[in-house]
Amino acid sequence: MLTADLLIKELSSIRGAKFIENLSEKVIRENFDINQLVDLTFHQNQQTGFRACWLLDSVMHLQPEKYAANVGYIISRMPEVTNPSCERHFARVLMLLTRSTAPDNIREQLNNINLEQVVEKCFDWLINPGVKVAVKATAAEVLFNLTPRYDWIKEELANQMQFLMRNGTAAIQARGKKLLALIQN
Repeated sequence: MLTADLLIKELSSIRGAKFIENLSEKVIRENFDINQLVDLTFHQNQQTGFRACWLLDSVMHLQPEKYAANVGYIISRMPEVTNPSCERHFARVLMLLTRSTAPDNIREQLNNINLEQVVEKCFDWLINPGVKVAVKATAAEVLFNLTPRYDWIKEELANQMQFLMRNGTAAIQARGKKLLALIQN
């Protein structure tokens, strides 16, 4: 039986992608409390927190519909993310949750949640020069996903993407062009 203490022990040592994949399947199979996993992403040891966040990302991508009831908790903790290694995984989870192809039960949950804190955090990630490019690109996509709900995002997102593209990396250039084209449609 998987417990939080056992999971911390497993996540405390360096392991690869296959380990995370296998552990993700175990988390799902044993119905481990996903809210406890979210809490572990804030572990005092940043590497353990990072691995917990990587695991959360993997679990959510494998069976997002199973965790629809946990969406509110995930979103409520998201503004607290300060571990730079966790930012990308939280952004990926948010991208999964907010995309138009998300499972119906997740979209229903999101309809009942104020997502302004997500919008604020994603814009913070876009603006902060210390945030990694992959996080910025994913945060931009989360913001685009939220434009049907918050139509004012389009203009601000377009402005931010144009600014980032001026001296941005190839990844920002590519994501920026894609999002700007979608915004203009």
